[in-house]
Amino acid sequence: MAKNNHLPEQIMSAILGTRLRREREELGITQDALAKGVSLSSEFISLLELGKRMPSLETLTALADYFRKDVSYFLKEKEETFKIILRAEGLEEKARAEIKKFKIYCEEYMQLEELTGRHLEPGPIYAYVSPERMADEERRRMGFGDEPIRDIFSLLELNGLHILRQPIPEKSNISGIFIFFEAEGAAFALINSVQTVGQQALIAAHEYCHYLKDRNAGPIIDNPDIFIDEYVSLYHPREQFAQTFAVRFLIHPAKIKKIIDKDFHSKKLSFADVLYLKRYFGVSALAMLRTLKDLEYLSRSKFEEYQKLDPSPYEEVFFGKLAEEDRLRKGAKGVVFSSRLKNLALEAYKKKKISAEKLSRFLKRDMNKVKSLLEK
Repeated sequence: MAKNNHLPEQIMSAILGTRLRREREELGITQDALAKGVSLSSEFISLLELGKRMPSLETLTALADYFRKDVSYFLKEKEETFKIILRAEGLEEKARAEIKKFKIYCEEYMQLEELTGRHLEPGPIYAYVSPERMADEERRRMGFGDEPIRDIFSLLELNGLHILRQPIPEKSNISGIFIFFEAEGAAFALINSVQTVGQQALIAAHEYCHYLKDRNAGPIIDNPDIFIDEYVSLYHPREQFAQTFAVRFLIHPAKIKKIIDKDFHSKKLSFADVLYLKRYFGVSALAMLRTLKDLEYLSRSKFEEYQKLDPSPYEEVFFGKLAEEDRLRKGAKGVVFSSRLKNLALEAYKKKKISAEKLSRFLKRDMNKVKSLLEK
């Protein structure tokens, strides 16, 4: 019995080894050359090709990057990609349970697309371009110019990135996850909804950059540290790129200049001015503070002074009662399914492809109430 329990991983190791060897031989390189290219020993590469070892997510990502392949290419099927994520070092049990829910969400979302025949058009893939230029090009392609993006979650869905906003325990050190299923051509991002909505917007833009540039390097698990300037350099260079893209994509410098020149008539910004701009662009206070500092609208001393302040009480006093979603702070319990998924579920139900019970679960509403409304 014990032997059978290990069979799936043995099969996965064998498939990975076969594909790894094939890719290496097609490039005409030795095991030693590959080992140097990904900072591993040639002995370990040999064991991988023989199917006698299963690499960590970090090692598998390095190999996928080297061969310009999706991580799932080296695995048996899309389900195996999640097995790699779930084996990530230090992953606590509560976070593991949430990631399993994300896996089900991905599968059900793709099934709804199959049942309704509504598949998202893939977004472009960028290479050899600066993050600022890439952000400007995406804004131009979407028709935003320098205007703020009001509903980034729905926008990114329509541009090919499926999004689930779901709480993951803070000590799991996960802000977001990006995954791409090559066979289905479907990309998904898990956004940790424990964060404020402004921070979630930044995470979403960050994951969208991975979709545009690092699609074949997934799965990617993003640590909250990558959103802190002092720590991001400790991670893979793609994280700094994605972070620069995310800020530029959400906060266009030209629009900030227009607002300050037209309305504030001064470059000495108060904390209320910062919060006004933060709300205008729909981002986190820290993201706005860093942008204003980088654009030299805030001195380093003012930046450090404002950074120490909790924006919540100031916003409520300065701008009145916050909108319901704006009040989602750390400790929030909600899971936010995308509006597009709910729309697909309604269509699938009307076509008799799914049951009323399943529809009510997607809509998070009482089944009888849903049926009553649809029968009117």
